[in-house]
Amino acid sequence: MDEIEKMQKWHPKCDLIIRIKAPDDSGARCPLGSKFGALPEEVETLLRAAQTAQLTVVGISFHIGSASTDSRAYQQAIAVAKTAFEMATKLGMPQMSVLNIGGGFMANSQFDETATVVKAAIQSCFGNYSGLRVIAEPGRFFAESIFTLATSIIGKRIRNEVREYWISDGIYGSLNCIILDNAIVKCMPLALMSNLENPTCKGSKTYNSTVFGPTCDALDTVLGGYQLPKLQVDDWLVFSNMGAYTTAAGTNFNGFNTSAIPTYLAYLNPKF
Repeated sequence: MDEIEKMQKWHPKCDLIIRIKAPDDSGARCPLGSKFGALPEEVETLLRAAQTAQLTVVGISFHIGSASTDSRAYQQAIAVAKTAFEMATKLGMPQMSVLNIGGGFMANSQFDETATVVKAAIQSCFGNYSGLRVIAEPGRFFAESIFTLATSIIGKRIRNEVREYWISDGIYGSLNCIILDNAIVKCMPLALMSNLENPTCKGSKTYNSTVFGPTCDALDTVLGGYQLPKLQVDDWLVFSNMGAYTTAAGTNFNGFNTSAIPTYLAYLNPKF
């Protein structure tokens, strides 16, 4: 209600979209429903308030949570959105035209399943609805898999048969996704990836290893109990799928400036 009053005061000619809470975001790596979205019993009150304030509501949005593993969550949320559309019509409001299905998409094999569920749900709920515009927020889908993080080993030691390495990036930098995005990261020595005849990695024998970030905080631990070959200072560890929610939330803690990490664009030959 406060938001409606705010918009009426400062931007009375804007169009509004009401965000509803997705019925189920339990399959998401990062659920958002505790912070955002109107409950079913709140939607009518908000619509009436917007109507009284002479503000135009043009659509409904929702978000099932970031990195969702449950495609059915879209189906349930689209059905609830259709109920909100019908409620606005019953109140005599102009026909809404926008359905924002949010994000949560990942660039993996599950995407095809999710697309099938979304298309079927829209057809079922809005198949006879003219003029509907469907939009989405597929940020992770586009960004996650196209970036790779390369970190150099800047320190090492062996303690109680565990090999411990310090790398040039960590929890307070690009790898904040481990804490803030509940990410499970994996790394591989660059020498193994590039098939170099590196004596350090030849034979691929691995050891119980810990990987620390560069800062003074013990929380800055990237991996523990991880199997890695014997590595040396100036070797490189490479992390894949590092394009989403990584450098964007990095800090300058302890003098390590995340924004100063260079980004290189690699163009692959189309033949490959």
